[in-house]
Amino acid sequence: MRAAFSDALVRLAKADPKVLLLTGDHGYSLFDDFRRECPAQYINAGIAEQNMVGMAAGLARTGFRPFVYGLSAFIPVRVVEQIKLDIAHDELPVILIGDGAGFVYSHLGTSHQTTEDIACTRVIPNLSVYSPADRFEISACMALAYQSKSPVYLRMGKSDRGDVHTQMPQASIGALLPVQPGQAGSVSFIATGSMVRTAMEIAAADYPEASVWSAPFIKPLDQRQVAAICAQSQAVVVMEEHSVLGGLGSAIAEIASESSPVRLLRIGVADRFSQHCGTYEYLLQEHGLNRAAIAHRIEAFVKAN
Repeated sequence: MRAAFSDALVRLAKADPKVLLLTGDHGYSLFDDFRRECPAQYINAGIAEQNMVGMAAGLARTGFRPFVYGLSAFIPVRVVEQIKLDIAHDELPVILIGDGAGFVYSHLGTSHQTTEDIACTRVIPNLSVYSPADRFEISACMALAYQSKSPVYLRMGKSDRGDVHTQMPQASIGALLPVQPGQAGSVSFIATGSMVRTAMEIAAADYPEASVWSAPFIKPLDQRQVAAICAQSQAVVVMEEHSVLGGLGSAIAEIASESSPVRLLRIGVADRFSQHCGTYEYLLQEHGLNRAAIAHRIEAFVKAN
């Protein structure tokens, strides 16, 4: 997925000399192609993320199209105030890339584990929030973010779980994308980012009649589509590698409560920090986001109906 991100960024920059890449001293090997193809459009702003966001805002005011890259612990979490006041308030066309969202930087501890970035950004007016699941979705999200000419936060998990689509989806901003067809009256899965693959695997093994939807757009969300999915479902399971507070599950619950009430299970990170460091797979297990733990929770939820 990161290779697809790099390729999309290079394509945009070669087509538009106003596209700039700003990085906070991160992503060197990731941007080898960009620095080779578009050296004059690359800015290393150093480990000064607040200043980097201010630079991007100033560049956007003068007609440039800045892409601001950093680890999601820093972009957006460290710079929420700058995003809110420097960029979103005036609807400047800055695209913020948060890499390594969730538990990917597992060994580096809480300072680098990011399970609150969607909640932090979703409440900022004028700021869209994207969360692609594979290389196809990230290519589509990059193109749509550039075309929107408005502030966007794009959440990129570094754990590549493989493709969830077989080709580039026909994506429109806010739409949920089908990855497994289902039958009306069955369980529906809605997942984002790394959890889409897990949802597909659980549905295929245990709920063959279930539908599975990928949510590459957290904000905006197509409310009519979400309401329709809820209305035709026995129950809805929402999965994300993010806190259960303020993320995709919250967004789906908000829409369902106002339009199509449905039994809804939110699977994500509980309201706590990690107790230990370890591998990525270990942290998924600690937080109950490994496949076995999720399958057990879904089974109990469905049986309780």
